Amino acid sequence: MPRPPKRAAAAAAKLPLTATFLSLSLSLLLLPLGFVATHRAFSGGVAAASTPTAKRVLLEDDGHANAAAAEHAAAVERHCAGTLHRDVCASTLSAIPDLAQKPVRDVISAVVARAAAAVRASASNCSAYLRRPAGAGALRVRDRLALSDCVELLQHTLAQLGTAEAELSAANSSTSTSTSTDEESVAGVQTVLSAALTNQYTCLDGFAGPSASEDGRVRPYIQGRIYHVAHLVSNSLAMLRRLPQRRRRRGREALELEGYGRVRRGFPSWVSAADRRRLQQQQVVPDLVVAKDGSGNFTTVGEAVAAAPNNSESRFVIYIKAGGYFENVEVGSEKTNLMFVGDGMWKTVIKASRNVVDNSTTFRSATLAVVGTGFLARDLTVENAAGPSKHQAVALRVNADLAAFYRCSFAGYQDTLYAHSLRQFYRDCDVYGTVDFVFGDAAAVLQGCSLYARRPGPGQKNVVTAQGREDPNQNTGIVVQGGKVAAAADLVPVLGNVSSYLGRPWKLYSRTVFVQTKMEALVHPRGWLEWNGTFALDTLYYAEYMNRGPGADTSARVAWSGYHVLTNATDAANFTVLDFIQGDLWLNSTSFPYTLGFT
Repeated sequence: MPRPPKRAAAAAAKLPLTATFLSLSLSLLLLPLGFVATHRAFSGGVAAASTPTAKRVLLEDDGHANAAAAEHAAAVERHCAGTLHRDVCASTLSAIPDLAQKPVRDVISAVVARAAAAVRASASNCSAYLRRPAGAGALRVRDRLALSDCVELLQHTLAQLGTAEAELSAANSSTSTSTSTDEESVAGVQTVLSAALTNQYTCLDGFAGPSASEDGRVRPYIQGRIYHVAHLVSNSLAMLRRLPQRRRRRGREALELEGYGRVRRGFPSWVSAADRRRLQQQQVVPDLVVAKDGSGNFTTVGEAVAAAPNNSESRFVIYIKAGGYFENVEVGSEKTNLMFVGDGMWKTVIKASRNVVDNSTTFRSATLAVVGTGFLARDLTVENAAGPSKHQAVALRVNADLAAFYRCSFAGYQDTLYAHSLRQFYRDCDVYGTVDFVFGDAAAVLQGCSLYARRPGPGQKNVVTAQGREDPNQNTGIVVQGGKVAAAADLVPVLGNVSSYLGRPWKLYSRTVFVQTKMEALVHPRGWLEWNGTFALDTLYYAEYMNRGPGADTSARVAWSGYHVLTNATDAANFTVLDFIQGDLWLNSTSFPYTLGFT
């Protein structure tokens, strides 16, 4: 993955509002009011307020205006407290009438609406650049792909902001007289806003890497608008923290990880009982069959996906018979509630080899890309066969909400599993890779999974995770619970010559937790690796709890302020799956097993 951008501007934006800023805000707010008073006082060059009564009325009007402006400025300061981009926040809120009287929900909705307008402008900007005619200034292949990624990601962002606005409006129009909002609703808004923010940085990441344009022509043209969207979304996330919440009632097993949700009987609750049965039972009645030998409805997975209904509210099952399917497959956002069922790991294999060296973006390199909400898969393998010399080459990319995988394997080298955004669950899966082979900015839990480090390229180190949280108010992170970190067969002969680490901070607020995981001897005693010098070492959150095995000894671990060894269940309970992906709302439907708390 590309090197993270410097955050000097963000750091500057964290400074408190100064008296100068407040004075300036008041001046700007009062300027039009002063003009109105002056206009009233002089009409056509003749003094209009010549009587004592008229003067008193003007003074009273000015006093009310001054008080209203001061109240508005105080409301701006109050709402912008805690945001990372206060200048953007102040300019956004200054245009909202009656700000001081509006509830927090309405203020957040207004900021989200402003972000949506900025997304439309940014998408238009990117599309215009894509339409440039051929010639001396024609776009290079990689730049064109990166711009296409941006257009797609901005479309997803617009939909996510629409979802956030709808959730906030629904909460605001509730028949309840309470001023608070259900915790699940707030977490849902936080989830889609977190994804919307991730999309902006993914867009910009596409212009980095070994095949990116050396002259950097495209990124400067679009990044101003992209950063503006990101700053608006970041501010809305910060404001969301101030929203009063009605806490749901939890039982004894209420062990939680923010943003994820409850887990019962081995799965987050957002997997329904029916879906859990589909994932665990031996026989599933399919709606379509894919078979290489022609015995099914289609011979390719892509054809079956295209034939599946759009925007389905019920589960649609595609059975993929044993065989090798050499294709790139995308489950688009319109393909909701789709399920893939294979004949087993390494029996049903979807395989391709797109990679960054050969001009793909990391985002576009995925063998299987999943965007449609509610996607499920079981008993299959997804592989990117590009090899270690091709750098970033993704096997599976998931930027779908409420996605779950059971008894699947994902094989590649660098960047194998791209848990891009939204809520994801992996149970009893195998992941093979070398550099950053589980990465992204989803709220992702890998439960009972085996993470196998392979033999890397010359001079490379193995790194299991590279979590990409950009903002402290995102409810994202990678949690590895149970399972193991082990050496793949090709690494074993050279194990003494290769260093392997649990993770490194791809972005400023990277967050990764290993819980009750078996760590074999390949794990370096330091445990974790720097990304670039001291970058993110104070802002990341890395933690370990009750791990076991020769690689789990924490006595020689890194001494970063962001690294934690958790020693009691109360602290560790924040990193189970109850709240992290709202599991109690969706995993019951999958029929996949899942674990609520600790095993």
